[in-house]
Formats: sequence, structure tokens, C-alpha cells
Amino acid sequence: MSFRIQPTPPARPNRCQLFGPGSRPALFEKMAASAADVINLDLEDSVAPNDKDSARANVIAAIGAVDWGKKTVSVRINGLDTPYWYRDVVDLLEQAGDRLDQIMIPKVGCAADVYAVDALVTAIERAKGRTKPIAFEVIIESAAGISHVEEIAASSPRLQAMSLGAADFAASMGMQTTGIGGTQQDYYMLQGGARHWSDPWHWVQAAIVAACRTHGILPVDGPFGDFSDDEGFRAQARRSAVLGMVGKWAIHPKQIALCNEVFTPSAAAMAEAREILAAMADAKARGEGATVYKGRLVDIASIKQAEVIVRQSEMIAG
Repeated sequence: MSFRIQPTPPARPNRCQLFGPGSRPALFEKMAASAADVINLDLEDSVAPNDKDSARANVIAAIGAVDWGKKTVSVRINGLDTPYWYRDVVDLLEQAGDRLDQIMIPKVGCAADVYAVDALVTAIERAKGRTKPIAFEVIIESAAGISHVEEIAASSPRLQAMSLGAADFAASMGMQTTGIGGTQQDYYMLQGGARHWSDPWHWVQAAIVAACRTHGILPVDGPFGDFSDDEGFRAQARRSAVLGMVGKWAIHPKQIALCNEVFTPSAAAMAEAREILAAMADAKARGEGATVYKGRLVDIASIKQAEVIVRQSEMIAG
């Protein structure tokens, strides 16, 4: 391993990020009462242009008025290519209370995009004497974003999470699909006349996970558009979890339980992880660097894998 130690990501539950439009304040109390770990109050895609100002006011009022419990409260601002984003940042930082935890920056294409928001946020925090630094989450939604994903991951100490925005990403890449996440009907291989569907998002998810883990931030899978397809959602989420992502977006309340189900280590997984740690502790006491557990080799790398599961479970439980 490099002598540059891989940073530890923020220790916060991030299994489910529940989205709700800022233009629909009637949803805010329900979102706060949900089992989602992160609440994303949206000012961007789900809000019509004529509703931007009122949605922003709704969100600012709700941040202080609603009891959000222990959830991470995040607001997705408008894109930097719009005339709305600067007012989103200024009004949020000047008018919303300290319960605001995070700003989500959409369609980030390079590190300079994050720098621009960081500079504005920092100036307002200093001017207003805000003592709680605002965290950032960015969304990779373009060819430019994935091309510059590592420099984006390293762009700001405020950055805590990075998500994949599959729909805009597909459009930017010129992908011939209107689906949001999941397998795609025409993305398959033939073997003996039988079709085998592959995952078109695998490579971009892996790139995001690698960049995030290199720089100590949380990799998060984005939306799954067909909220009538529970099994399709589970399949997508499980692939994401295996790749190293810590959670997924919920664009419908019914997806919250699915997120928490997939990204919470099961009792069986926890038991096995603890057994591996115990087996390796016994091996170490015997002066051995490896041992056999249930017919398979486990070694020092297995300790690290097991510790990931144990830490995740304990953090969620806590």
C-alpha cells in the first residue's frame, strides 16, 4: 500500500437519501418522519422555473421549523449554468439556521465548479459568523464530470459525498436510453442464442467509488426511475453495495425501506464478519498470517473487509 493512507470517510449513516421538491412544503414533515438517513430538499430539477423563488423560501423556513431529528439535512441547489444557483447559496447561508448540514451541487463537471460554490459559501459564513461549516455533496451527471471525477473528489475539504445522476449522465454521454438506472433492454450479449444483460452503469459507478475512497468521501448511487419495480431497485442497489457504494437515492417513499434493507448489513453478514475477525485473532495468536474459515482462505485483507461490515453496522445502530 502507498504510504499515503486512504482517508476515512465521514462517519454518518447514508443508506437512503430521500428527495422532495422545495415547491411542495406539505411533504416536509412526512420526509422528516421517514426512515431516510439524508433528506434532500430540492430546488433544481423537480421545481419549475416560475416556482424557484417560492421553493427556496419554503426550504429556508422548513430548515428551522421542522424537527429533522438526527437526519442529515441537505439542499440541492440549481446548476451553475443557471441564473438561480447564486441566490440559492446566498439566501440559504444568510437566512437558514444552523440545522442546514449540506449543500448538494448538481452537474459538477470539474473541480473549479466546486471551488466557485466553496468560495461563495466561505465568504458568507465569515460575514455572518456561522460557526458550523456547510458540507458539500456533488452529483456526477456528465461526460465532463466522470472524466474529471478524481480532481472533483479532491476539490474541497467540505466535500463529504458524491452521487451518480444517471439520467443526465446518460443524456450527456449520448446513450440511447430513456431509463433512469437499472439494466437496459438493448445492452446485452448473446451466448448460444440466449441474451445476457449487463450493467451499463458499472464502469461509472466503479470510477466514482475509486475516486471517493481515494479521497475519503462517501460514494452514493443515484435514482432508480421505475418506482413500481421493487426487484429491479433491489438488484441495482445490491450491485452498487457490492461495488462499495454506501447508499442510494429514494425518489418515492416506498424506496426508503428498500434502500435501508440493502445497505444495512444483515445479521448473517455481521455474524460472519465477527467470526472472521475472531478466526484471524486466533491465527495471529498462533503466529500465523492466514487461516481457513468455512473452507476458504482468510488473511489480513479479510480483516479489513470484515471491519468494513462491522463499522457500518455499528454506525447505523448508533
